[in-house]
Amino acid sequence: MPLPKMPTQPATMLLAKDYPKAEPGKSPVRPVSAQANDDVEDLISGQAVPTPKSRARRKAQDTLAAAQAPAVAKPVAAVPAVAEQAPQPARKAAPAQAKLRETDADQPHPAKHKPVEVTIKSSTSRKADRSGTTKVFVLDTNVLMHDPTSLFRFEEHDVYLPMMTLEELDNHKKGMSEVARNARQVSRTLDALIANVDDDAIESGIPLSKLGNKDAKGRLLFQTRLNSAALPEGLPAGKADNQILGVVRALEQQTAGRAIVLVSKDINMRIKARAIGLPAEDYFNDHVLEDTDLLYSGIVQLPDDFWDKHGKDVESWQENKNGSSATYYRVTGPLIPSLLVNQFLFLEPKDGQSPLYAQVKSINGKTAVLQTLRDYSHNKNNVWGITARNREQNFALNLLMNPEVDFVTLLGQAGTGKTLLALAAGLAQVLETKLYNEIIVTRVTVPVGEDIGFLPGTEEEKMSPWMGAFDDNLEVLMKSDGDAGDWGRAATQDLIRSRIKIKSLNFMRGRTFVNKFLIIDEAQNLTPKQMKTLVTRAGPGTKILCLGNIAQIDTPYLTEGSSGLTYVVDRFKGWSHGGHVTLARGERSRLADHASDVL
Repeated sequence: MPLPKMPTQPATMLLAKDYPKAEPGKSPVRPVSAQANDDVEDLISGQAVPTPKSRARRKAQDTLAAAQAPAVAKPVAAVPAVAEQAPQPARKAAPAQAKLRETDADQPHPAKHKPVEVTIKSSTSRKADRSGTTKVFVLDTNVLMHDPTSLFRFEEHDVYLPMMTLEELDNHKKGMSEVARNARQVSRTLDALIANVDDDAIESGIPLSKLGNKDAKGRLLFQTRLNSAALPEGLPAGKADNQILGVVRALEQQTAGRAIVLVSKDINMRIKARAIGLPAEDYFNDHVLEDTDLLYSGIVQLPDDFWDKHGKDVESWQENKNGSSATYYRVTGPLIPSLLVNQFLFLEPKDGQSPLYAQVKSINGKTAVLQTLRDYSHNKNNVWGITARNREQNFALNLLMNPEVDFVTLLGQAGTGKTLLALAAGLAQVLETKLYNEIIVTRVTVPVGEDIGFLPGTEEEKMSPWMGAFDDNLEVLMKSDGDAGDWGRAATQDLIRSRIKIKSLNFMRGRTFVNKFLIIDEAQNLTPKQMKTLVTRAGPGTKILCLGNIAQIDTPYLTEGSSGLTYVVDRFKGWSHGGHVTLARGERSRLADHASDVL
């Protein structure tokens, strides 16, 4: 018997009269008061703020109520909400169910173990948005060091920099780290903004559009005088965070009719600001998605009536490409505009009919060309001795072995086979088909625990402790015939090792890779700027693979929504020479799969 799942929503005590009553022929209902569990209480106003999931559920309830309106004499608002666990035959007949269904619903290991992240603005920001007035954002130092271009990301609002923020920037500008580079870039940007500006203009504010950033319509304000504001007793006056909080309090007193909001990446800083009554928000401009459950998965399950609606004028033909024959279908229907190029589609009928596994090759209005896939789960199509163990791995191998696809991203939790599939595809195309010259492997050297200090040796020897995952997978891939003997196995291992180069990210700038198979492991720890630096290293004939698990981010200030891996997945979707697959089923071992479920 599997262990029960941990609850993700807070429990609510109900009175005895509020419990749902089960009646013959009717589904149990949930009391209307229980809908408050779907909302998030705002920390400032105390009002309930609906989450994306609660809005979607209420929209579905309104649709159900509208469908039942002719048969029910009560007003629409009186229709009770149906419990999620109850059977819903009426919903299945609704037209809204004709939409595409994502594959997460039927996976044994759905990545839903985290609560939904909800962006909650402060009440001061919401009031200013409703009234249409501009705000003044006071930036903490960590925002500038996280995103050097954050000065120009606030549209028509003004940006205020306290003197303590400039002082902390000066303290972090030395060194070769990413934080030090960002601090120096911010200093150069500020120097260019205040160049050829009178002292009076600094007092009134410098236009942020001065350097050509047309989206930044606000002004840059500096702290030009000492602001003294009373903070609660017990807060050390000499601490930098408390001095910035004092500046925010003084600005509120000086500009009574203007909304002043503190922006900080420091959670404790925002908590302290909220505790003393100051509006504070996180910096969300670099987030690709507010809810990572909406991240593009690259796979769509077609509805059961797909051929009924799209098989009227279907055309089919066969072509030979890259040494294999594939069947193409040209279909037209209402679901086509919602698809993307290189997206994988599958249809597995339950009535015994043959399934469909295809990839979208082109879209023109409501017409799309679908290509059937090569079955890499069959032993005759093995890649360096590796066969696909599930549907998603077959989709991934179709991308990895396609020379027309230059950029591939693979997401998945531990044990889904990302590294093994990438290495097997690289060895097959380097040593067998000679499509690429060599395999280049790199990853971010962010330790999980404490750093062990300097490492001796050459670049590859220094990187070898970080490449333990590749060594483990190479041992599986280098198991050759037992008839070859010790000399044959040693020669094979030397040949494979000679075609695999391990490089450090620190020396990537300025390089160009030609005809290389580049694997970027642990890509979730890269910032969008670092990811751009790596992807632009590709020369003619180079294929780049980005592997990672966005649930395991070790880089400070990076979240699932702002990771470089999430960034490229969202920006490259729909490109004819790029593809993405989210691997959902663990294939490492039954122990690892069970641990992923219960831990």
